[in-house]
Amino acid sequence: MKSKISPAVLRGSALALAAALALTACGGGGNDAGGAAPAEVSADDVQAALDKGGDLTVWAWEPTLEKVVEDFEAEHPNVNIDLVNAGTGNDQYTALQNAIAAGSGVPDVAQVEYYALPQFALAESVQDLSGYGAGDLQDTFSPGPWSSVQANEGIYGLPMDSGPMALFYNTEVFEKYGVEVPTTWEEYVEAARTLHEADPNVYIANDTGDAGFATSLIWQAGGQPYTVDGTDVKVNFSDEGSTRFAETWQQLLDEDLLAPISSWSDEWYQGLGTGTIATLATGAWMPGNFTSGVPAAAGKWRAAPLPQWEEGGTASAENGGSSLTIPAASEQGALAYAFLDYANVGDGVQTRIDGGAFPATSAALESEEFLNSEFEYFGGQKANEIFAESAQNVSEGWSYLPFQVYANSIFNDTVGQAYVSDTPLKDGLKSWQDASIKYGTEQGFTVSE
Repeated sequence: MKSKISPAVLRGSALALAAALALTACGGGGNDAGGAAPAEVSADDVQAALDKGGDLTVWAWEPTLEKVVEDFEAEHPNVNIDLVNAGTGNDQYTALQNAIAAGSGVPDVAQVEYYALPQFALAESVQDLSGYGAGDLQDTFSPGPWSSVQANEGIYGLPMDSGPMALFYNTEVFEKYGVEVPTTWEEYVEAARTLHEADPNVYIANDTGDAGFATSLIWQAGGQPYTVDGTDVKVNFSDEGSTRFAETWQQLLDEDLLAPISSWSDEWYQGLGTGTIATLATGAWMPGNFTSGVPAAAGKWRAAPLPQWEEGGTASAENGGSSLTIPAASEQGALAYAFLDYANVGDGVQTRIDGGAFPATSAALESEEFLNSEFEYFGGQKANEIFAESAQNVSEGWSYLPFQVYANSIFNDTVGQAYVSDTPLKDGLKSWQDASIKYGTEQGFTVSE
């Protein structure tokens, strides 16, 4: 799910959170990421914790977990779970870090998005789940989410969902102007020109600068601007993938082919509904938002594979997604892990799929029931076939910064200037790089280009 939080609030909370986490991470010296793995906790230990029961506090904003908690408690009547919405994204992270710093009020389970997980891992704020046997789950999850919960040979969460990318497009608009659905980003730029020339009110997409979207396309292009080894970090946006993204998107910016409308705004929903925004490249979690937010356009939209940087390619990337983690301060590790396993590996997976979540488990992605599911909103299209293939084609080798929350918070002050001025996108990326290096160095990381 996405949330509507003001940029000022996001920036303030991100700064506070990143500073606290980074200082915690670097204050301890050494380069090991994450809380120490517990002594081996066997399946029998986890079962014993379930049998004994107890109270668990779970911090999460994802709505499908409500039913998961209800079912878990029904199956294990000795367990009582307090599901708390402590805020979305950065708001929750700030509250979590405050609780950790205060030494009280820390939950037993916390939802953490993939891009933010490295900060908590490096700060030793969440447990390495290797001791619980999480390493045996490698084949359980699709490649993107599984790689996103790992750092320095540790496993710091179990993937809850994923956001393999696809291209959503308005069939009515494309058919009206005789434009083929683009299969490459080069064709995408050409389609943008054709549509906007045919009707100046129609744009191929909206974009006012979004860190998650930009890094996802760089990821798909094979870019690796971030390399992380404990507290040794490199940030360099001059690699081939980053350059490819910048050069392609610069064409769209130079020719005013992107609607200057912020995503998740009322104007954005209206544009998706009227067809003045003709495509949306985003994660597979989007269909539910179409259904609830753009009901008038039902039947007009479809899903297609993400356009490729090389003709005939199949590369994809993730955009969004979260894990469930066990904070290091929890004294209910075995019981908490039992809930993680139920929610992200066991029966809770189907419960969440039924509630509209997009799974991270390979079995769900490969099941006939899932693949053959018809989306009424998309005219009966079996869109999960496209999403599942995208999940299997996520490019390997991507890393986030151990202070990515902060980095994303300054995106609009750096790269974002290219969307509102004559600043070239490549210069904006360089500015983002320099600002990230400066911040990381100030926080005690060893950062270089």
